[in-house]
Amino acid sequence: MKNILKYTLASVVAISLTNCTDHFEDLNTDPYGEELVGGLTQQNNHIGSNFAPMFANVIRVEPAWNYQLQQNLNADVFSGYMTAPTPFAGNINNQTYALVNGWNGFIWADAYDSQNGNGVMPYARDIAQMVELTGDPSGEKFVFLGNIIKVMAMHRVSDVFGPIRYSKFNDFDTTGEYDSQETAYKTFFAQLGEAIDGLEAYEGDAQFIPFDQSSLGGDIAKWRMFANSLRLRLAIRVSKVDATLAKTEGEKSLSSNAGLMETENMLVDMGGFVHPVYTISNVWGDICMSAEMESILKGFNDGRIEKYFNAPADASLGDYKGIRQGIEIEAKGQYGSHSTIGQVVEGTDKIWMTSAEVYFLKAEAALRGWAGAGDAKTNYEMGVKASFSQFGVGGVDSYLADSTSTPADFVDALNTANDYAYPSDVTIAFDDAGTNEEKLEQIITQKWIAMFPDGQEAWSEFRRTGYPRVFPVVINNSGGTIDTDIQIRRINFVDVEKNTNGANVETAVGMLKGADNGGTRLWWDTGAANF
Repeated sequence: MKNILKYTLASVVAISLTNCTDHFEDLNTDPYGEELVGGLTQQNNHIGSNFAPMFANVIRVEPAWNYQLQQNLNADVFSGYMTAPTPFAGNINNQTYALVNGWNGFIWADAYDSQNGNGVMPYARDIAQMVELTGDPSGEKFVFLGNIIKVMAMHRVSDVFGPIRYSKFNDFDTTGEYDSQETAYKTFFAQLGEAIDGLEAYEGDAQFIPFDQSSLGGDIAKWRMFANSLRLRLAIRVSKVDATLAKTEGEKSLSSNAGLMETENMLVDMGGFVHPVYTISNVWGDICMSAEMESILKGFNDGRIEKYFNAPADASLGDYKGIRQGIEIEAKGQYGSHSTIGQVVEGTDKIWMTSAEVYFLKAEAALRGWAGAGDAKTNYEMGVKASFSQFGVGGVDSYLADSTSTPADFVDALNTANDYAYPSDVTIAFDDAGTNEEKLEQIITQKWIAMFPDGQEAWSEFRRTGYPRVFPVVINNSGGTIDTDIQIRRINFVDVEKNTNGANVETAVGMLKGADNGGTRLWWDTGAANF
């Protein structure tokens, strides 16, 4: 890393640098020296203390309003998972495609700004710098682990904005520069590969245990497995835009001795906090079941509905009732008694990745002919079974044998103008005789159900494949920048970057396929046929 010693040890330990590039010169001397190093290197706390904010900000849980702005009022809604009954800003907000820059800035801040408990990128940088400054070669394992978390966080940020500040972030001279999304993804693959290979020598090493806030418990072998599974996710993500890259990286994952998460899930401890969606939905009443979730789960007679959602407060609405996104809402009381989010958000962990998702990734890899993927039908059924098991739902064998149930048409409880006929007759039982396109719709529809409540990943998969069939908004306040039928594809660059890093943002806009607005597709979002 170029110029790494220009950062002071004192600044690395005491403060994490923000995303602003001003005044770095003031931090180029070290008044504390070896005394501070010696005191902090005991138990590796000088390095390990940086992991806590990284774990906290991939998906921010506290305060709940921060998550509401980081993900809930964008990806959770755009994915077709949830809908807000609250007409924020007079119903001129993200749900009606009038993107609120003040809200969406939190997606960026949680990744880049190390103030107020935020930050992923600054702390990953601190880990790398601390390892270099202390000079212990075995510290490389912490760099590998930090990079895995960093990729987990930053592919999500890139999947919102496209170009991001990533590969050049650690160097003072270039920290404000953006990578194109293609460059960022290729860097993700390189860092995951280095971590998967490099951590093999540290399997059995216990030094990460005190700092690991995940269900993996500091087990390096399991972290290799997670990184390998994440690589498969990203390989599938780029499968339409760069088939060669996707196949190469995907087959690395499928053949790696690191293995894949096929028997356990990647969960992160929320540190005693309740899931923010529980607060947003059941305390504040600001988010409810979506129309798509009602159509698909009720149409499929899917038992997971009882775990995902609560019965409406208004018994006249029936057992479960959703709200369509982007409709006319005058007051919260209109739709506020619809189904809120259920037991799925009542636990003590947040979900980063599940074994169910891994099986669905393998199912699609099989459709695409990747070596080592196995059989599409077998993986599909294993994915459904893993999801039912994860949520403690029975009847999976009968569910998988159902070849007749299809998503139901949606009927709005208050306004027939919002009714919507579900535009597909996709079924549950895997159709071996179907086309690859028909099989993919089944795979992604079940994957979408299984990944709930992570709307960020679900929105990305919808944009990549067109599945499941997320309903278009009724009211489009984008001023023509977002096509109602094509739907929202990204979020524009945030105001703080435009104001403090304007020249680099302008360069980043030039990396897009179009204007800096919500209607421009990302690099991997080709709009082309899936096969």
